[in-house]
Amino acid sequence: MPESDLEELPGVGPATADKLHDAGFDSYQSLAVAAPSELSNTADVGESTASDIVRAARGAADIGGFETGSTVLERRNEIGKLSWHIDEIDDLLGGGIETQSITEVYGEFGAGKSQVTHQMAVNVQLPQEVGGLHGSAIFVDTEDTFRPERVDDMVRGLPDDAIDATLEDRKIEGSADDEEAVDALVEDVLEKIHVAKAFNSNHQMLLAEKAKELAGEHEDSEYPVRLLCVDSLTAHFRAEYVGRGELADRQQKLNKHLHDLDKVGNLYNAAVIVTNQVASNPDSYFGDPTQPIGGNILGHKSTFRMYLRKSKGDKRIVKLVDAPNLADGEAIMRVQDEGLKPE
Repeated sequence: MPESDLEELPGVGPATADKLHDAGFDSYQSLAVAAPSELSNTADVGESTASDIVRAARGAADIGGFETGSTVLERRNEIGKLSWHIDEIDDLLGGGIETQSITEVYGEFGAGKSQVTHQMAVNVQLPQEVGGLHGSAIFVDTEDTFRPERVDDMVRGLPDDAIDATLEDRKIEGSADDEEAVDALVEDVLEKIHVAKAFNSNHQMLLAEKAKELAGEHEDSEYPVRLLCVDSLTAHFRAEYVGRGELADRQQKLNKHLHDLDKVGNLYNAAVIVTNQVASNPDSYFGDPTQPIGGNILGHKSTFRMYLRKSKGDKRIVKLVDAPNLADGEAIMRVQDEGLKPE
C-alpha cells in the first residue's frame, strides 16, 4: 500500500505516515492488529490519537470479525506442503512442512538442524509436482552456518526426477546426468536463496522486518518467497540476556521477533522454519533430559515442534513433539553428503 493511503486515516499526516512506514506499518492490516501503545511510541502520537488510528484501520481493513468454519477450511486449502523427500517424515507431518506456520526444529549440537534448513532452502524451489513450492527462500544466519557448498551438494543429491522437472521448469536444457545443466541449476538455486548474517539480537529482529519487505517485493515475481529460515532463533538472545534478571526482557523481545516472523508466513503464504538450541534439565529423572530454549513463548508460538537427536552413524531420529492436528511420532533419516535421505 502506498504511504499516501495511510494519510486518509484520522490523525495521520505526512510525517506520521513516514514514521509508521519506517516502523513496518505499511498497510491497514498491519495497523489494525497493532496495539495503540505500540503506535504511540513508534509514531510519536498521543495514546488517544493512536487508538483512533487503530480503530479506523480496523474498519478500513474489515478485520477482526468472525467467519464460518467452511470459510476457514477454504483458506486453509491455500496452504502449501513442503516435502522433505523422505516419505516417513512427510507422513509424520501430514504431507510436509506447512506454509503459514512456524516449524521449530530443535536438538543438540550436530543433530542436523542446519542440514534441515539448507535442504528446505533447496526443496522449496522445486516444482509443486515434485514436492516443492516453486518459490525462493530467505535465510537469516545467526551462527555462521550457511554454506553454499552444502546447497551445491544437496542440489546434486536430489532425485533424478526432481532435477529433470526443475531443469524443465527453469528452461535449462539437459537432464540429471548432464553435468553442465546441473551446474547451471546449482547456480540458479543459489541465486534464489537470500542470505543475511545477524550479528546480534537487535540486528536479527531488524532482519525479520527486512524479510517482510523482501517477501513483498517478490510477491508477484516468478519465484515468490515461500520459505523463511532462521538458524538459529535463540543463539543471540541466549548469549546477550544472561541470568534470571534478564529473562523477562529476553522473552519480550523473543515474542516480538516470533510475531514478526509469523507475519511473513501469513502474509506471503510462506513456511517459517526456526532452529533452536537445547539445555539439559537436571530435574528430569526419566527419559531425555534435553529441553528446548525459549520457554512457553516459543512453545506456544511454534505450530509444529520437531526434536532431532543423534543415533548411530549418520542416522538421526526425527520426533514430532507438538502439532495442532497430528499425532506425535518418530521417523528416521540419514544426514549424508548428498543431503537428507531416507533410512
